[in-house]
Amino acid sequence: MADLYGRSVRPEAEYQQALELIRAGVNDCEIGRRLGIPRGTIRDWRVGLNAGSGGRTKEWSGRRHGTCFRCDGGWVDEEAYSYLLGMYLGDGWLSPHPRGVYQLRIACDLKYPDIINEVATHIVIVRGVDKVGFARSTGCTDVYAFWKHWPCVFPQHGPGRKHERKIELERWQRRMVADHPRALIRGLIHSDGNRHVNEVPRKLKSGIKRYRYTRFMFTNASSDILGIFTDALDRLDVHWTQTTDRDISVARRDDVAFLDTFVGPKS
Repeated sequence: MADLYGRSVRPEAEYQQALELIRAGVNDCEIGRRLGIPRGTIRDWRVGLNAGSGGRTKEWSGRRHGTCFRCDGGWVDEEAYSYLLGMYLGDGWLSPHPRGVYQLRIACDLKYPDIINEVATHIVIVRGVDKVGFARSTGCTDVYAFWKHWPCVFPQHGPGRKHERKIELERWQRRMVADHPRALIRGLIHSDGNRHVNEVPRKLKSGIKRYRYTRFMFTNASSDILGIFTDALDRLDVHWTQTTDRDISVARRDDVAFLDTFVGPKS
């Protein structure tokens, strides 16, 4: 069996070890460290397990045969949708194609292959059909999929750039992300955020001393999308600071440690 890149999947023994740790409440980062498996892979298995598929087959099963959960009132993995919504708001867009079909396209940095695979996996989960493409250009890969119902799933679609128009979640989206703020935050940071070490020089009597600390940053030109991000942080009682008109910082040690439990460094 192969993943979306045609690579062989992990051995069954590793998969079963990971499931035992997931059920024991161990977070994805720690499981990855213990077993030497990418955090994105652990995340994919957890999504499938929580959805009731047993963990491994749901991502690739072609479930629901591509029906639209908005039009047909069917089930959707709301945690997976919340993550994909974050990625769409950050680096995604829709473009029309013939016969009423739309293409969802999400730009991903080539430096982060785990994120590329995670985006592809979540498109499959939400779309319900294992049909995802990859278009490579200088420094990035666009992950894409065709579907007539992408505008139903992402009603924020519209003419012009996102920061030049109103971006507002619909009621059903607000309910989903209120239930899954971690998934939304993870998607937003994976698209338009980063985790890095910041250095601040301070002038003392003894000379210049440099303080170093780790922080998460989220950058977006849309004040509406910034608000969606900070609303999710507020729901989790994460302290944040707006450092510029387009930058949100999370820098308190305890808050950074908390975000590390489900976001962590990009990979």
